[in-house]
Amino acid sequence: MEGLLMKLQELVAFYGIKIVAAVIILVLGRWVAKGVSKLTERLLNNGKVDPTIVSFVEHVAYIALMVFVVLAALAQLGIQTTSFIAVIGAAGLAIGLALQGSLANFAAGFLLIIFKPFKAGDYIEGAGVAGTVDKIQVFTTTLKTVDNKLVIIPNAKIMGDNIVNYSAHETRRVDLLFGVSYQDDIDKVRNILRNIVDNDQRILKNPETMIIVKELADSSVNFEVRAWVKTADYWGVYFDTLEEAKRKFDAQGVSIPFPQMDVHVHRRQTDNGQEDTAGAGEEIPVAVGASGTR
Repeated sequence: MEGLLMKLQELVAFYGIKIVAAVIILVLGRWVAKGVSKLTERLLNNGKVDPTIVSFVEHVAYIALMVFVVLAALAQLGIQTTSFIAVIGAAGLAIGLALQGSLANFAAGFLLIIFKPFKAGDYIEGAGVAGTVDKIQVFTTTLKTVDNKLVIIPNAKIMGDNIVNYSAHETRRVDLLFGVSYQDDIDKVRNILRNIVDNDQRILKNPETMIIVKELADSSVNFEVRAWVKTADYWGVYFDTLEEAKRKFDAQGVSIPFPQMDVHVHRRQTDNGQEDTAGAGEEIPVAVGASGTR
């Protein structure tokens, strides 16, 4: 009995010290991990890094340090950590294979945050969808369409396609096409369009607006107006200029060609000597085309 007590005392003394050391490692390691993560956050914030990146790096640093601390505590208890490392590696591989789609979205989200092809509030077109960027998250990007629909797109899909950022620059060019009749005076049409542009204060003077004859089409002379505006004024100028041009053309007698359909009705002689109009079947030839003026 006395020998058993002595053996028990030796075990308690031996493992007690190891347990106390392991607890100290855990406590101090957790404290150090928190301190390092907070220091990392402070340094990144001082460098004016994107808040999403700051939060991500902070959590990664804390988790990595805590894994190291736990392994060190287990080693202090005499537990072989090599097997644990192998298990963690195998689990990481299995999880990576199972979540490869999510990891691809995660990686794409990280690249979006770093390279910033767009930011919240920009109007973009990507992955076949156009809308205003609402949120850029780690796995997905949320767009709000012009008719107020919320579209959630996986980041990998956005990064794997062309991205058009309409809000990237302060100014944009408005391109408008106007077709007029060949009978109209092109100088008169140009002066009407120039007057509309000059009277719109939203259209910038520099770069200068171009008014050109773009094409001599089949049934019209096509003028193109290329005006520079602030990005926020793009659609307002686009729609207002179209409406004002129609009003000015009507007021000054400028004709706008449009497609017309010519229907030719053939008459035939019946047996009783009376003329009969052909029915509306295949006997009525129909000629369709864009012709002249209104």
